[in-house]
Amino acid sequence: MVKIAIVVRLEAKSGKEAELEQFLHSGLDLVNKEPQTTSWYAYRIGPSVYGIFLSFPDEAGRQAHMEGKVAAALQEKAPELLAQPPLIEDTDVLAAKLPS
Repeated sequence: MVKIAIVVRLEAKSGKEAELEQFLHSGLDLVNKEPQTTSWYAYRIGPSVYGIFLSFPDEAGRQAHMEGKVAAALQEKAPELLAQPPLIEDTDVLAAKLPS
């Protein structure tokens, strides 16, 4: 069961949209190695605005992700790819439907 999540909003620098999309695709391999990350979605909101949604069973899972390789890679690439720092919000999951 998921109880908490992270929502991340990313705005690509002009001309860096394709690179940001590739970076997001590559993140899937890393997040698949995180047993406490229940779900992970990378998506596009608009021409240069993207997002990531992640869910976890508990705070320990969320903290493990924030201290893991995906978060470190995002912090490293942010100055090169993003027009502004990522907006990262911790959220509570009120209801969810996950694949069985």
